[in-house]
Amino acid sequence: MKFTKMQGCGNDYIYINESEEKIPAGGKACLVKRMSDRHYGIGGDGVVFIRACFDADFEMEVYNADGSRAEMCGNGVRCVAKYVYEKGMTRKTKLVIKSCGRKIYTELFTENGAVSSVRVNMGTPLFSADAVPVTGCKYRMQVVQEPIKAAGRLFKMTCVSMGNPHTVVFVEDVQRFPVDQTGPCFECHPRFPRRTNVEFVQVLDRATIYMRVWERGSGETCACGTGACAAVAACVLNGLTDAAVTVKLLGGQLKIEWDLKRNLLFMQGPAETVFEGEYRYPQV
Repeated sequence: MKFTKMQGCGNDYIYINESEEKIPAGGKACLVKRMSDRHYGIGGDGVVFIRACFDADFEMEVYNADGSRAEMCGNGVRCVAKYVYEKGMTRKTKLVIKSCGRKIYTELFTENGAVSSVRVNMGTPLFSADAVPVTGCKYRMQVVQEPIKAAGRLFKMTCVSMGNPHTVVFVEDVQRFPVDQTGPCFECHPRFPRRTNVEFVQVLDRATIYMRVWERGSGETCACGTGACAAVAACVLNGLTDAAVTVKLLGGQLKIEWDLKRNLLFMQGPAETVFEGEYRYPQV
């Protein structure tokens, strides 16, 4: 099975052109877990399958490293846009890419025939408890600075849906914060019926934040595009930043802008090909 390893700000996935590759009999979840293993497989935060789509330019199907399905991946959609353009599957620089039934609008910036960065319309952030979803909230319309107990401590969370669930927690020193201990407690907290991604955010100034992320099904990753959007939305909602913010992550930086008039979040960042190869599925 041919594959391409790509990364966006260190958020690395394995990309497979499903129109050309046959999925083994064990199914996608089993394949994803084997390929994503950093010791016995290729290694990655998950696998993204790419295929043609009748009502969009392309469709992507995203899986976390543990084999669970993800609704959306912000860094992944940039890599998909780069993949299809540089593989000659399209010459368009404005693409509609579908994920879990949702259409995502992208704009590609190219240099010498290669995609240097991608701007993505990430859609409208949703703050209601039902949209995330999160249970046990005092107010259902917005989950903002809602108390929650996790890892033996009391936190205040702001919850955001970017098509997938996010929980934003503000901390004073994100570099020293025990993400590996606290992240799993949030992810699998009983208040999140579909689990949650968790963003630990330190506000540096009105235009800059530093964020670490614990991704549902993958653990701490170097970056999360939907998480960066959720973090900026939470910052603006709490009056901590302006609407245009540079998000510093372990793996790089993303530019996030919330167009408040249209209520749309835009993300711009890099996408890079790491290597290509052929994976031989183990016989069991």
